Parts: sequence; structure tokens; C-alpha cells
Amino acid sequence: MNLPNQGYEPPQSRATLIVGLYSVLSIIAILISAGRDDVDIYRIAEVSTVGKLLLSPLVGVGLALGVVFLTRLSVTRFLWARRLHRDFRALLGALSARDILILALASSIGEELLFRGALLPWMGLWGSTTVFALLHIGPGVRFLPWTASAFVIGLVFGLLYQSLGDLGAPIVAHFVINYLNLTYIVRVDLPAES
Repeated sequence: MNLPNQGYEPPQSRATLIVGLYSVLSIIAILISAGRDDVDIYRIAEVSTVGKLLLSPLVGVGLALGVVFLTRLSVTRFLWARRLHRDFRALLGALSARDILILALASSIGEELLFRGALLPWMGLWGSTTVFALLHIGPGVRFLPWTASAFVIGLVFGLLYQSLGDLGAPIVAHFVINYLNLTYIVRVDLPAES
């Protein structure tokens, strides 16, 4: 007798796939750092201080809120930004609040560990930022503004990491930007251009 669910495995949830992908990025970052004998991927020992460790997340929040403000302003003022918003909305589909939280959290930790924590000390600011921007190439020319903004943001995150000496500001900024922008994209359906 066959039971209805025998041999059936439900498809993996989007959250499981997201966590899996960014866990792999984090493991790669740790392996790269270990290969360089860098035991502390989070901090730059010569730069980091207790005061900077405490200040770093606050700087990240401030930067993120400025970037999110500029994003919203761009969507109200520029056709390319509205098109990009609609394209991302179509590409992402329906994301739950849980999916948005997990995506923002996993991407901010995984990408910052890899690009700032592991690759920046190895490849330098420009090299690691270029690789970060290349990861943010979308499916088509219409996504080039996203790639360009990822390059600029990557430079700023790298400079924050170098000046504050830890990943606190880049991780927090990355999380807040992704969380607020993903929520906005999924929740706000912009009218089509006439």
C-alpha cells in the first residue's frame, strides 16, 4: 500500500536556499582568511578599538538610512529608478516578511565576511569592490544602475571597514539597506509609465 506522502520530499523553501547560499559564502570567507593565517576575519587588529567597535554599528545605521533616502528619492525623480524598482519587483515575486528578514540578514553577513573581511585584505579595496559589483550584475542591461550603485556602496563599505577596523558598520549598513529596500520593492507597486 502506498501512503500519499511516501517518497515525496517538499521543495526547499526560499529561506533555506538563501541561508544555504550565504553560508557557503561565509565558509569561503573563513577559508580564505585561514589560508592567509588571519584568525580574526571580523576585525583589523591594528585599527580596531573598543570605542570603534561600539561606534561602528551606529555609523552603519546612519549610512544605511542615507542610502535608503537616496533610493526613495531616485524612485520619485528618475525613470530608470522606477523601472529598476518594477523589474526587481517582478524578479523577486512574492517575498514574505520572514523571507525579507532572512535574505537581508544572510546577505549582509555572508557578503561582508567575504568581500570586506576576506577579500579586501587580500585583493585590496578596488579589487574586492570590483568583485562585489560583479556579483550584483542583474539579468540584463536595465540592471546596470544596480551594479554601479553596488560598486559605490562597496567602496564606502570597504573604507568604513578600513577606517573603523571592524565589519560592524558594513554589516549593519548592508542589512538595513537590504531590509528596507526589499520591503519597499515588495510592498510598493509603482504604476506603469504612460
